[in-house]
Amino acid sequence: MLIAMYGRDYVPGRDSFFALLRCKGLMLPKPNPRHTTNSNHRYHKWKNLIKGFVPTAANRLWVADITYIPIATGDVCYLYLITDAYSHKVVGWALADTLRTAITIEALNMAVEEAKAMMNTDTLTGLIHHSDRGVQYCCDAYVKILRDNGISVSMTEDYNPTDNAVAESINGKIKVECVYRTRFNTFGQAREVIARYIHFYNCHRPHMSIGYKVPQVVHFEQGAQERMWKNKVYPQKNRRIENNPLSLRTTVP
Repeated sequence: MLIAMYGRDYVPGRDSFFALLRCKGLMLPKPNPRHTTNSNHRYHKWKNLIKGFVPTAANRLWVADITYIPIATGDVCYLYLITDAYSHKVVGWALADTLRTAITIEALNMAVEEAKAMMNTDTLTGLIHHSDRGVQYCCDAYVKILRDNGISVSMTEDYNPTDNAVAESINGKIKVECVYRTRFNTFGQAREVIARYIHFYNCHRPHMSIGYKVPQVVHFEQGAQERMWKNKVYPQKNRRIENNPLSLRTTVP
């Protein structure tokens, strides 16, 4: 929103902004991580089909992942996401207090129905579904839905998060911009807040990876999208925030 008002040259990037908040003690601490992936199972583990693949339209590559959401009572619930790798739109999601495959299928069915309606087709041939090797994605019921709809199955080769970078990115955005800033007292509250955030994310939040456009708009476009970030540079360990409270730049002495 600030970029639209003031221009790109006057607005800090997300990482610099959160670095400033963290420096000033304005960020909530992250809870201890929980594992949501169980790769120790009997089901077939599929090959990685997306090495070097860059989609040039929506519904060419979906990425799927599961992340956990803490509840104030000490319980957790799990957010199942399917994101279009071209537009970065969340095309399917579900929230539940269990890791059962049925919930994974619920998110998948949402994505499949929307894609078929958008493309006015009964098959999604040419689409790749990429995920980790968790049992929820490898099980027969889930794979059957993919193959019945002409969707190719692709999976990560190891536990390297860069193998599913788009999925990890949306997980991080939801955690930092929504979950870590909210105390969820009930499961119902978590569902309501996360539903609002996903709508905001899809329809109103600009993304650097798609030229500061919103996913809902890009979802109906084609061709390469302009990326607004520079190549990653890793500064020295004594990286600090300038003492000027109005500055959002990070410097290395």
